[in-house]
Formats: sequence, C-alpha cells, structure tokens
Amino acid sequence: MALPQVTPAAHADPRSPAAIEAWQQSTSVRLQADGSLSDVLAVASGDVWAVGQQEIWDVWKNRGTIRHWDGSRWSEVAIRDATAAGNLRSLAAAGPSDVWAVGDSHDGLPYLAHGDVTGFDRIRPQGLRSGDWLGGVDAKGTKVVAVGSREKRGLVLTGQSGAWTVQQLKDKGALYAVAGGFAVGDTGTEPLIAHNSGGTWKAMPLPSIPGGYLRDIQTDNAKRAVAVGGVYRGPGDISPLVLVWNGKRWKRQTLPVTGARLYGVTGDGKGRYWMTGYDPDRAAEPFVARCEKGTCSIIRGGADKGRSMVRLQAVTYLAGKGAVWAVGHAVDTSDRYTDVVESFAPKTTAASTARTSS
Repeated sequence: MALPQVTPAAHADPRSPAAIEAWQQSTSVRLQADGSLSDVLAVASGDVWAVGQQEIWDVWKNRGTIRHWDGSRWSEVAIRDATAAGNLRSLAAAGPSDVWAVGDSHDGLPYLAHGDVTGFDRIRPQGLRSGDWLGGVDAKGTKVVAVGSREKRGLVLTGQSGAWTVQQLKDKGALYAVAGGFAVGDTGTEPLIAHNSGGTWKAMPLPSIPGGYLRDIQTDNAKRAVAVGGVYRGPGDISPLVLVWNGKRWKRQTLPVTGARLYGVTGDGKGRYWMTGYDPDRAAEPFVARCEKGTCSIIRGGADKGRSMVRLQAVTYLAGKGAVWAVGHAVDTSDRYTDVVESFAPKTTAASTARTSS
C-alpha cells in the first residue's frame, strides 16, 4: 500500500484548534484477502502486537492471525495448535514474553492463546463450555481475566498461577472488554459495566441509556476510567456513547461529532484519551476523537484513493512517543476488505511510525 501524503485536510479538525496530534500515515500488516485487525497493543515502541482474522467471509477458511512489530517491520507469529483459531478479538500483555489473545475457534469452544514472538499455544481452561464466547482479555502480573458471555449472561474467566475459575453474572448480557477490574458490554437494551470487588464481579449502577452499548474501556486507576460505545435507536441511527468514571459514579460525556461509531479507547494514564471508530458522514477518512479534561476534539486522516470506508476497531498509546496507533480495516469500492494501521502523533513528530513489512 502506498503511503498517502499528509495534507491540510488530514490534520486535526479546524473546528478543534486545541488538538495536539495529527494524522501521520496509513499502512498495512498485509493480511490475506478480506482481512481485518481487531485489536492492537503497544508494550514498547519496538514491541507492538495486533490480532485479527483473514478471509472473514468464509466460515471454514476464516482464521485468526497474530502480528508483531519489532520497530522496523511487521511479521506473522505462529499459532501452534491443531485446531485453527478463528477470529481473534482481543490482546493483553503482562510483559514482553507474556502475551494473551482471545477469540473464536473452529471447535465451538472459545479460543485462548498464550505466547511470545516465538509462537502461541492454545490454553484450555477447565470450566469453559461449548457455546461460551470470549470478547476481551486483560493481564497483569500472574493474573489474566477474559470476559464474554454464557447463555445470554456475562461471563468472567480468571486465571492465576495456572488455576482457572469461571463466574457467570446474574445480569443478562455480554461483556466485550475488560481492564483494571472493570468489564463493559450491554444487556441487549442498555449498557452494562461490571466491577470486581473482593473477587466477585457485579454490575454497577449506570445512567439510564435505552439502546446503549459499550465495546471498550481504558482504566487509569480506581478513580479514573473511560468506556466507549454507542446508542442504537434504529437502522443507521447510532450516536456515540462515552461514560467517564470518577471513583464514585459513571457520567456521560458528549462528543463534537454526534453520528460517530466508537469501538476502541486508549489513554496515557494521565487523563488524556483517544477513541477510534468511524464517522459515516466522512466514512473514507480515519477517525479519532481526543479527549482531555472534559473537552474532546476530532482528528481525521487522509482519504486514500479507492477507499469507501475506514473502520478503526482498536487503538493503543505508545508511551514515551506521544503517539497512538489504531487498527481496523478499509473497504474499497468493490466491498473488499484490507487491514489498516493508522498512526497519529504530535504535529512536530516525523512520520517514523510503522511501515509496511516487505
């Protein structure tokens, strides 16, 4: 993929002059035809991970993929398992050689994999059943937490030192992401956030938002977190949803673009957040919302020739670089999917971020 040139239209929305970051470039990890990236994670500037799927329209050929950026190129990381992984949705890392991924398999069970740059092995925790679904994972120290659903109720899988436990929430719904003791999703009619207190996960009180749902969360600490998603009011009628945690309650925050779809969120741990998705009104341009101290601005990327839509599914912050990378897919005018990696950085920073691997 050719690298588009940065143009004035590719910088921060002129209606938001306070924005610091600007779009830098668009690249690809070069998945097979009809591929998409679902999540991205930066351990360091030369240690970035991404997961997704290839041949997304073929239920039998569809397979998950794990990619790694070493500072100069993307490479595919082996998944050592006789049963091929399906769509991989989420990543977490407790350290450089301690990376986890979750998603689907082709045998009806959720797929949980653990590994490093030398390869990943499938982990089969006791307690999981056929029909269980996992959407998000978090890891810290010796503890890993994966969330999803079982029989239309929230599901939490916890592993520590090789032992696994499964908890099914009392609340209906599904959980899509987990971070720092919070898990987010929806009940089918309203947003759902569960919190781990004393080893038990329970739903938290939230503002009443009919049609609301949540898909990702960034947790800075016990007193500061941000969850993102949307509010569905009917076909084509979706507005963004941002909920902010202040240590006591969840409050709703508004965005300057009312029709954006939000899928991912990351932060610098100091109260600055980046949210990704896409804006149907300018669907061919990569979309990021940047929020700090209750004020949000919009950053847009360049519209690459031949693209009809760019959907950014996830975003990660590169500590020490002041930059963020977002991943997802682009759709061309023939409805073919291509994975994308979009980078955003301070305007004074050269576009020295990820370049397409050869």
